[in-house]
Amino acid sequence: MKRALTVVSGVAVCVLLSGVSALCQTAPNSSPSVESPKVASASVTPAVEHPLIPVIRWAEQERPKVAAIRDYTALMQKQENVKGTLLGAQVLEVKVRHQPFSVYTKFRFPAELNGQQAIYVQGKNDNKLIGHGVGLQRKFGTQFLDPEGFLAMRGQKYPITQMGVLNLIDKLLEVGYKDSKFGECEVKYYTEGVKAGSKDSPRECTLIEVIHPVPRQNFTFYIARIYVDKELNLPIRYESYDWPRREGESPTLLEVYSYLNLNLNVGLTDLDFDHKNPEYAFP
Repeated sequence: MKRALTVVSGVAVCVLLSGVSALCQTAPNSSPSVESPKVASASVTPAVEHPLIPVIRWAEQERPKVAAIRDYTALMQKQENVKGTLLGAQVLEVKVRHQPFSVYTKFRFPAELNGQQAIYVQGKNDNKLIGHGVGLQRKFGTQFLDPEGFLAMRGQKYPITQMGVLNLIDKLLEVGYKDSKFGECEVKYYTEGVKAGSKDSPRECTLIEVIHPVPRQNFTFYIARIYVDKELNLPIRYESYDWPRREGESPTLLEVYSYLNLNLNVGLTDLDFDHKNPEYAFP
């Protein structure tokens, strides 16, 4: 029988569930853990920490390790709710280098975007996104765009400058710091039977689920789920949902990002982030 550890506004209770295991059974290589408060003496009542604090502590500990990764390649799947409209799923080949921060993307799906490419290198090319369209738009050639401008952001929730696992951790920390100032929060951990990634190559994960049961202006989501790869100890999937609009309805998807076939420290070079790379065939 599997177990979930639920932390509700600082009160921890173990709930027996089918298909769940407590995070107390830590995965190898320092997967997220929950620490009991330390009591100074028997006569002192310990301060009860916010249920998000263990998650924040894990993210703070792991961030330097992620930042130390030189580069990686992956297949990224994402779907976003932009200004109240849930857009279709997208699949991209991605290359990311941390120093200098560099991103290359190439669409695989949907079909109408297949082959569209974009490159961004911090501090180079006047900090412009370099990209090109496909189909009839390819005739406009290679474009140098403001990464946060209208054309670059069309159909996207976040700019290319915020792409990648390290930026995901930074976003989790930003939201965690803010939400930890308020109550009405539950955190659950699942470590058994949880997988993320492709059907052909699923990855064993620890799932961290954060729930704000009551909608408040302070909170940006109803439910958020973070899938942490047990072997890599990296978040490889993030998804969040809005509160149901009406009683009895399902939560509305806000965003989901998955990193599949993640390969670390592959030795990417400047040519991987150069639009003149002959393999890319920019127009």
